[in-house]
Amino acid sequence: MTVWQQLCANQVLVSAATGWMVAQVLKTGLDMLLNRTFNPERLVGSGGMPSSHSSTVCALTTASGLRYGLSSFEFAVSFILAMVVMYDAVGVRRETGKQAKLLNSILLENPWNFDGVEFHEKLKEYVGHTPLQVAAGAILGILLAFLIDMCYI
Repeated sequence: MTVWQQLCANQVLVSAATGWMVAQVLKTGLDMLLNRTFNPERLVGSGGMPSSHSSTVCALTTASGLRYGLSSFEFAVSFILAMVVMYDAVGVRRETGKQAKLLNSILLENPWNFDGVEFHEKLKEYVGHTPLQVAAGAILGILLAFLIDMCYI
């Protein structure tokens, strides 16, 4: 069996990777609809609707539960990882995005020169998520894991 075949046979990995990929494509499509322009950074970038972080870890957790059972070590580790990732997305990373937005507006009005170095590059504002974006990503990941589980039966 080749490495590629082994990877594709791993239901948990396929579920998690699919969760990330589908969320990123949906995020890019929604961004195109709202802004009427294609932004290739949205295909791999963080932030936005739905949360690809949440989709990935919820697909991973759900697939682990389906494959190994809810009392398994694999499910327990995946569940804790999912909780940490989603908490971070709504908390710390969201606040970082808010701070970046504020700093960008301040620097736009008052360009800053620090030891002869001017700051022209905007800080990345799309880093965190709203609770709705995290919930949408979580639901997407769970649904994808169930769909993929039906294909592996």
